[in-house]
Amino acid sequence: MSTHLAHGLGTDPVVPDWPPLTDAEVTGIVGPARVVWRSPRPLSAAAVVERGGRRLFVKRHHVSVRTAGGLAEEHAFLRHLREHGAPVVEVLAAVRRGEWTYEVHSAGTGTDLYRDALSWSPFRSPGHARAAGAALARLHLAAEGFTAPRRRVQPLVASFTVFAAPGDPLPRLGRYVTERPALAKALAGYPWRADTRRVLLPLHARLAPHLPDLEPLWTHNDWHASNLLWDAAGEVATVLDFGMSDRTTAVHDLATAIERNAVQWLEPGFPVREEDAFALLDGYRSVRPLTKAESAALPELLPLVHAEFALSEMDYFHGVTRSPENARLAYEYYVGHAEWFSGADGRRLLDRLSRRCAAAPRR
Repeated sequence: MSTHLAHGLGTDPVVPDWPPLTDAEVTGIVGPARVVWRSPRPLSAAAVVERGGRRLFVKRHHVSVRTAGGLAEEHAFLRHLREHGAPVVEVLAAVRRGEWTYEVHSAGTGTDLYRDALSWSPFRSPGHARAAGAALARLHLAAEGFTAPRRRVQPLVASFTVFAAPGDPLPRLGRYVTERPALAKALAGYPWRADTRRVLLPLHARLAPHLPDLEPLWTHNDWHASNLLWDAAGEVATVLDFGMSDRTTAVHDLATAIERNAVQWLEPGFPVREEDAFALLDGYRSVRPLTKAESAALPELLPLVHAEFALSEMDYFHGVTRSPENARLAYEYYVGHAEWFSGADGRRLLDRLSRRCAAAPRR
């Protein structure tokens, strides 16, 4: 029996939802190969494998999570980025085998310093945060000109549709839920409309005036330290994992990076690493200065960037892995993170970010 454990939604390792990749399995996909490392990430089974002296990255999804068509959307984005000089992995194959869909990538260059870290773990230093911000800006510049539409409806995509326009978000939220029957069933036991009105709509009202001036852009949407490989100088050498990518906006992606890395959601009291937040922002602006609208929108986006992904997780946990407990935690994520930003610690971070944005040069 395998002893491989995965990350859960807390700090303790858990038995994975998906069986780990085996040598025999990867051989069936890429030819004679052996697994040299298995990822602890929880939403798929993935591994670094060695074939003929070369290392590859193989990831397996259930078809209820990613079809070949769903993978093709993110793979097209990856190819565009590589063609425009971004340091991303090369897509080598996408294969369907029964109820599974496999993708094969090059392993990338650089050292995986954070490969065992939880997704919401902090950077090792403000220097890493600044380097990550600069790398995100370079990725956004490379993404310009990729005009594919938003991704199809599928679990575990960090989209931006419900709160992406002025006007009442509730009709857009209703459509989002209706398009995902498993999510609708999961939400049936929760006061989601009332909680959205109480917690998230006031936050959207602050953001709404800035939304018309934000340009759409395909973005990474999961920018944290463990999705980056690093060189000896502490710079980003390779960007990994575009599974949550979609058409959002550049400042939405930047806000996601700050929210994921600077607020320590897995620690009691949710301590904030402000120095990392500011370093990430400053690194980004050293490459791609924000527009006036982006500067104004950033602190107002921060409390909302998690919302659609939290609902997408709830859809996944109810409809795919059938875990009521994880679906409950995803709902708490949807409401609770927004509530935190309305409290004293959250408002302090947003106010300081707002002052820092206002004081910087803008495009």
